[in-house]
This record gives sequence, C-alpha cells and structure tokens, in this order.
Amino acid sequence: MPADSVRVFAPATVANVVCGFDILGFAVERPGDEVLMTRRPAPGVRITRISGDEGRLPLAAERNTVSASVQMLLRHLGREQEVGVDIELHKHMPIGSGLGSSAASTVAGLWAINELLGRPLTALELLPFAMQGEELACGAGHADNVAPALLGGMVLIRSYAPLDVVRLPAPALHCAIVYPHVEVPTRDARQLIRQTVPLKDAVTQWGNVAGLVSGLFLNDVGLIGRSMQDVLVEPVRAMLIPDFYRLRELALQAGAIGFGISGSGPSVFAFAPDEATAAAITEQLRRHLSGLGVGSQGYVSAINQQGPRVL
Repeated sequence: MPADSVRVFAPATVANVVCGFDILGFAVERPGDEVLMTRRPAPGVRITRISGDEGRLPLAAERNTVSASVQMLLRHLGREQEVGVDIELHKHMPIGSGLGSSAASTVAGLWAINELLGRPLTALELLPFAMQGEELACGAGHADNVAPALLGGMVLIRSYAPLDVVRLPAPALHCAIVYPHVEVPTRDARQLIRQTVPLKDAVTQWGNVAGLVSGLFLNDVGLIGRSMQDVLVEPVRAMLIPDFYRLRELALQAGAIGFGISGSGPSVFAFAPDEATAAAITEQLRRHLSGLGVGSQGYVSAINQQGPRVL
C-alpha cells in the first residue's frame, strides 16, 4: 500500500560537461533539493511551503515547476480529479547557479508523486514531465539537467526528436564546484550563443564530444581531460564569469583533470582524481574570487550514481 507522505532528495547536476552543449550532464551527491509531499482528501496540487529560496519562487501551483510538473503527470495518468497532494519544497542549493536548481526541485517532486501513486512510471517515463518543468523554468525544455538528476551518473541525450537518452559509464572521479556570487540568468546566457558556427569549429567540437564519450567508456582519464574543451559556447559565456581563464589555470595547476562552466554558469567545476584534490581546487578558486571581491560557495562531491532517493 503506497504511503501517505514521502520526502525525496534530488541532486544538483552539471550540464554540458564543457563540450556537450545541451546533450551531456552528470549528477553530483551534493548539493540538492528536497520535497515533502503529503496526500490530502481533496483533489488538487498545492505548494504549502518553500524554504531556502529567499521568497523568489512562486507558490501558485501552475507557475511553480514542481507543482506544475506533478499536475501534468496526474493529468497524463487520468487522476487529476482524484488525487490531492500538499507539497513542501526545501531548497538546499542556490537558484540561478548553473547547477540545475529547477531540475532538482522538479525531479524531486515527480519522484515523490510517483512514489505516492505506487510507482506507475519508470524514471525514463518521468523524463518528459521533468523537461516540461524545465521549459516553464527557463524557456527551453532541454534534458541535460533533468535526465542525470532522474537517472544518476553521466547521461547523453543523443536525440530530442525523438527523445533518446543514454546512460554512460561515470568515472570514479571527484568534482570540485564553485559558485561565484554573480548573477547569470539562464535565459540571458542562452541568448548569447551563436546560431551558426564555422564548419572548422564544428569539427573540433565533434572530436571533443566523441573523445569525452570514448574516454568515459575506456575509463581513460587523460582522454577525458583532453576532450573537455569547448570552442562554441564557453568563449561567449566565459565573459560572464569573473576571471574565468585564470580560474581554469589555477584549477589545472592544482591537479584538475578538466575544467569548465557548469550549465549556463556562473558556477564552474573541475574533475579531480580524488576528494582531497577536489577540496584543494575548491579552496584555491574561492580564495582567488575572494581576492577579486567576489563571494562564493564551494562543493566537493563524487559523481552521484543513484539519482533521486527517498529519505
């Protein structure tokens, strides 16, 4: 018999993984968001409480990505007039950080309602509803955050039409993440991207994407690092991040395997061979940002292989 209440954690994610714009992403162990969902007698979906958002997120059910995606799922199952739930959303990660904040919240909500209903859908079947939540949040229903948040590990979106998602082998690496306290709205960051690119740049990018995926399957850390280069999107978005190229230089000097922007930024991330190196990289980057007068938050995490989990 399904429970009447469930609390779910869903992880933050790093989208693009430098060269895989809109097609690659991976989940981390921390940070992440939590949803507490409780059945109620009357049908309908309500957001009753949000914490950790500084009042920035809407309580209106049709405007909040968590409740809106739950409504879509209930409608799809034909149970919208039958099921009622109250939702508490607890944000444990910064909004607008480039770490998949909206994706983590949406995925936690979808996982929770699926649990309360007795798991009628698989994680992969939940993905289209999570993508609709992303479209509501940032104007584009891409899957490079929600897919790894749902499936865990490293994920490739081979195609959007039709949707074709592949879970890739994830290396036993640690991730250093630093969120500089500057604002880079996802919608604005996407508008900077060129709509056409020279063939020479496209060929370089294809080689890097193929190299990164090959490195994951071969567990070749050197190939992974060499492939984490982006000639299409990073040069534009780097301008929005304080002293980006110096941060990359410092990360590599401190032992990073590869370095880049997380999603649309402003967070940056680095792969490291172990937790101690990842912690040292995080500290080095935060110290440099502090010297520029920029506050920051740092996270050190292994790659999350599980995705959401019931707490």
